[in-house]
Amino acid sequence: MKKIVITFTFLAMAITAFSQNEESAKNGFKAKLTESNFHLGIDLQTKYIWRGMEMMTNDAAPVVFPCINYSNKGFYAYVMGGYAINGKYSEVDAGLSYTYKWITVGINDYYYPTTTTPEDQYFNFKNKETGHWFEAAITIAPESIPAYLTVSNFFAGADKNIEGKQAYSTYAELGCHYDFLHDHQLALAVGSAFNKSCYNGYEHDFSICNIEFKYTYNVAMKNFTLPLSVAYIINPVYEKSHVNLSASFAF
Repeated sequence: MKKIVITFTFLAMAITAFSQNEESAKNGFKAKLTESNFHLGIDLQTKYIWRGMEMMTNDAAPVVFPCINYSNKGFYAYVMGGYAINGKYSEVDAGLSYTYKWITVGINDYYYPTTTTPEDQYFNFKNKETGHWFEAAITIAPESIPAYLTVSNFFAGADKNIEGKQAYSTYAELGCHYDFLHDHQLALAVGSAFNKSCYNGYEHDFSICNIEFKYTYNVAMKNFTLPLSVAYIINPVYEKSHVNLSASFAF
């Protein structure tokens, strides 16, 4: 009995101390703890398909995308990696954007360590040598309708045509979605290249390069929601199609 009393006394003291710490919790700089604007996420894809392009044409394998991001009052910044589980592919991306009501503008930097030469190191930003792809993008997504339009352009970096000149590859995507009860969603997106660009091998002018039908089910977990998606993707330029499974974890 004495042991039981001591145990309950200890638990009561611990709970009281925990409650006091919760009320006056501070970080290492002696500031009161507040809600964080930083978040992390992990995406998994059975096959890496981006804007209709197959990013791993040889030794294809599932890819993991770890990401850390910061958002505050319309501003959004992120750093994301892409790594194939067989070690045959890697990618490092970063971006910054600002959203005002239904319009978002931003810039992105894509870097591919597995596809660059020794001269194309991460801190090499020379126009004819860099392995970075710099992109400007704008997205219009009206709040009144479940649709969006995204237009992006590689304005600098490694996006070079067959003549070695800046290609200014331009991509536009129009998408919409339809929601069902119990967190189901059906989405359709159509993407096109507007010039001879990386999306069509620098060989065509205007061309449809991405048609994607995607079904998503948001699985309700205890502390978060897990979106599971299956996409049927058609690339008319390369006459290929893919079926891709993806899962997204956000914290």
